[in-house]
Amino acid sequence: MAVKVLVVDDSGFFRRRVSEILSADPNIQVVGTATNGKEAIDQALALKPDVITMDYEMPMMDGITAVRHIMQRCPTPVLMFSSLTHEGARVTLDALDAGAVDFLPKNFEDISRNPEKVKQLLCEKILSISRSNRRASTYSAPAPVAAPAPTPAPAPASVSSYGSSVPARPSPASIPARTHAPASSSPAPKRKAYRLVAIGTSTGGPVALQRVLTQLPANFPAPIVLIQHMPAAFTKAFAERLDKLCRISVKEAEDGDILRPGLALLAPGGKQMMIDGRGAVKILPGDERLNYKPCVDITFGSAAKTYGDKVLAVVLTGMGADGREGARLLKQGGSSIWAQDEASCVIYGMPMAIVKAELADAVYGLDDIGKHLVEACI
Repeated sequence: MAVKVLVVDDSGFFRRRVSEILSADPNIQVVGTATNGKEAIDQALALKPDVITMDYEMPMMDGITAVRHIMQRCPTPVLMFSSLTHEGARVTLDALDAGAVDFLPKNFEDISRNPEKVKQLLCEKILSISRSNRRASTYSAPAPVAAPAPTPAPAPASVSSYGSSVPARPSPASIPARTHAPASSSPAPKRKAYRLVAIGTSTGGPVALQRVLTQLPANFPAPIVLIQHMPAAFTKAFAERLDKLCRISVKEAEDGDILRPGLALLAPGGKQMMIDGRGAVKILPGDERLNYKPCVDITFGSAAKTYGDKVLAVVLTGMGADGREGARLLKQGGSSIWAQDEASCVIYGMPMAIVKAELADAVYGLDDIGKHLVEACI
């Protein structure tokens, strides 16, 4: 059965172009369009789409307000379109807090220059997030937090910033259904002198990381590295947002940064982050042979080589299986691996890959991971 999509945008050109791209896919059906947030709510209630694409800047009612109402009245996976500006990055992160599942940069030049690549990426996103947990009736947005101060404008990037190439798009029949995960009642962890905590995530990760990291005290004793699949235009703004919300320090990693307790370094979009023997990070150009920039496997693998059995790795919500092979190397060296449970994931892909490969030492719900990190490391 085709995935039903509602397209919301105040630009007639963009509505038509997105509708044309999606309608060309036999596995997707555009069931309606809306020009503002109020129409989006009405159409969502009337049409009951499987996925909604949403602009954020619209008359009458903006996209973020519409997302909040939709999540309260008829929870539906939402894919936000965001501009490649400072305001676009900030608003996109707010939209994810409000309940949106994922986002794509709104780049008209890419639509004109790389129509096939844009079509492939957009359709893959739609098909994948149609299986997200956002339709659960028990969904509730994260508790409100103080609005972060404005962040510096991030550098421009294109839609393809998510990776060096777009993976082959699966049809609905080939996308594995979410399987039942082990119960998330793993016992509380035992304390260990970890030299590094490494967290990898993708779709749903910005909100998940916020929930985990805001539970950590300022004196958290282990260095932290974060690998979030995100375009280059957004990682600096995201790091600065987390830094304002958390008691620990958070920054976008730069080449040569030294790991230290109470500091989380976020891998920059479009590049790769590795750990060297001096306890410093190396930031390398994104390898065109790799789908993900940054790649969880790359960072996990380098951590395994550097720290042996002294790493605690956590794999959170996200599509695909990035992190599995890096976790395998960590496990072989004696390090510990945690996976987020299925019920609290937006997309149960990356954690499922860890569980199915029998690499998980523990499976925890999202809201338990932060407190267990404190128990394990302090």
